[in-house]
Amino acid sequence: MPAFRLLAALAIVAGLMSCSTQAPTATPSRAAAAPQDTLSRIPGIVRKVEPSVVTMFAGDSLGSGVVYRQDGVILTNQHVVDGREEVRIAFADGTLVDGRVLAADARTDLAVVKTERTGLQPATFQRRLPVQGELVLALGSPLGFENTVTAGIVSGLDREVPGSALAGRALVDLIQTDAAISPGVSGGALVNARGEVVGINEAYIPPQAGAVSIGFAIPAATATWAADQLLARGQVVHPFLGISLRTLTPEIVQSFDVETEAGAIVTGVVAGGPAADAGLQPGDVITSLSGQPVRSTEDVLDKLREVRPGTHISLEVWRDGEARKVTVTVGERP
Repeated sequence: MPAFRLLAALAIVAGLMSCSTQAPTATPSRAAAAPQDTLSRIPGIVRKVEPSVVTMFAGDSLGSGVVYRQDGVILTNQHVVDGREEVRIAFADGTLVDGRVLAADARTDLAVVKTERTGLQPATFQRRLPVQGELVLALGSPLGFENTVTAGIVSGLDREVPGSALAGRALVDLIQTDAAISPGVSGGALVNARGEVVGINEAYIPPQAGAVSIGFAIPAATATWAADQLLARGQVVHPFLGISLRTLTPEIVQSFDVETEAGAIVTGVVAGGPAADAGLQPGDVITSLSGQPVRSTEDVLDKLREVRPGTHISLEVWRDGEARKVTVTVGERP
């Protein structure tokens, strides 16, 4: 199946599977336990979100999508539409309509599709990252079983799928969940207990790789940022600093003897990248960006999304017990 061309390389490196599908396969999973009062809310959450989640048929491929705008715009994964211009879309009420792919971005693995059906119920997107351990539901059409819901928690944040860059698409800064994600759920919604979309379902690691319920979703902030650009100009411009970051935690502060308690620590610097040219080093802790405080990796990513390549930004970093000012010229991701 065309949507699996990417997977061939990923499966070799890390056993990664995307969640579009062609043929049924068994994918066992475990839903995380939650208090009974929280579990009792799940049917209400599903009723709220279900009208905003669709099934996408793209040739032999099958995936999912999320209603983005009332006027017929739907957000899905780029690998679900897989270069096609036309798709078919099934709604929760049983309606089946044609859709036209407006634009797609391989780097974020996102695409926007337009249908002639209007009066849709757009999903509500939470722009902030969820909290680790938070209840989440994954909605989509695994293996063609439309309107399926699985439950779990946010297992981790800022995840990178091993080996994805070797297939030409680096899957980074993802939400990890143990809510069961199977082929066909790509492009569907990962929602919180308020029925807000916190992520767009992206991929999973299958049991053959030794994994148990390890799935990934693109954070809602990334998804909406990319979707808005795709709708406005037909492409996504990716600002680039050339650094890897982790949110500062008490454990990191103690392990690295950091003298500030909040920020994003630089764990890697790309040789020849904008950050390297500006003199940033692994171990630097970014505490502000363009005069705005940085308390997490998410803060850096949020602020960077608003910057055009070629713009000069000022960073305040802690290094060797003192604050330093660094000016970086933002590049465009190669």
